[in-house]
Formats: sequence, C-alpha cells, structure tokens
Amino acid sequence: MKTRIGIIAAVAVAVLGIAWLGARPAAANGPEMTVYKTPTCGCCTKWVDHMRHHGFRVKVVDLPNLTAVKAQHGVPRALHSCHTAIVDGYVVEGHVPADVVLSFLEEKTDEVGIAVPGMPMGSPGMEGPYKEPYDVFAFDRNGGGRIFASR
Repeated sequence: MKTRIGIIAAVAVAVLGIAWLGARPAAANGPEMTVYKTPTCGCCTKWVDHMRHHGFRVKVVDLPNLTAVKAQHGVPRALHSCHTAIVDGYVVEGHVPADVVLSFLEEKTDEVGIAVPGMPMGSPGMEGPYKEPYDVFAFDRNGGGRIFASR
C-alpha cells in the first residue's frame, strides 16, 4: 500500500513538474534592455513582463518624468509613448512586441530605433477586450521614418 501511494505521489510530482516547466517563460538569455518608466504605470510593468517572458534581460529605471530620456535618445514627439527602452544601442519606444524588437535588432540598421506611438489596445501590456490595429515605426536621427511592422 505504501509503495502504491509512493508511486502515485511520484507520478503526480512529475506531471506537475512538467506542467510547471511548460508554463515558464523563455530563459533570460536574450539581449539586455534598460526600460525607463514612471513608477505607477501598470501597462509599462506588463510590457516589461512581456519582454522578460520572451527572454530579454530587463533592468527597470523608474523616473517621475521621461521627457529628458526621450529627448536624449532622439525619440520624435509624434512617436512618444509611456515608456522608453534602450537595447543594443537602439531605442524601443512604447508597446512594441518582443518579436518585432528582435527582428529590428537583426537588421542592424543606422536607424535610431522603433516605436509604437500612444498606447494601442491589444499591444503587449495593453491587453484588453479588443485589439486595435497599429503600426511599429522605425525612425532615424533626421526625423525620418518608415513603417517597420503592422499588427
């Protein structure tokens, strides 16, 4: 009887362990990223969680105002969002999906970075009852840009 209970317990632990491993996020062995956000922004925190889930190693810097950070890194006013990140020397402004960030990093362009202006519903960190279409813009030092991806 004790053996049977022991076997059942071992199988249960193994099944739960496998289920837990399957639910774990990707190993944090991706690019290092510093995210500048305000301390009370919940959607920014959710976006950071999204990036970590996709393997990014994220350092968060909470600031009361991000205007100087955006200006220092050349983010055009029209592309501003609620948080600004730096990864591999590029700017990631707003709720850009992790896979789009990785695709942009692979291109190794001369552009400054990519941005999702505003806070579109359905973007990472802005999940909700519906999803609105949005564009991810790549931008350069001269204020020029292009649509890098559409979601």
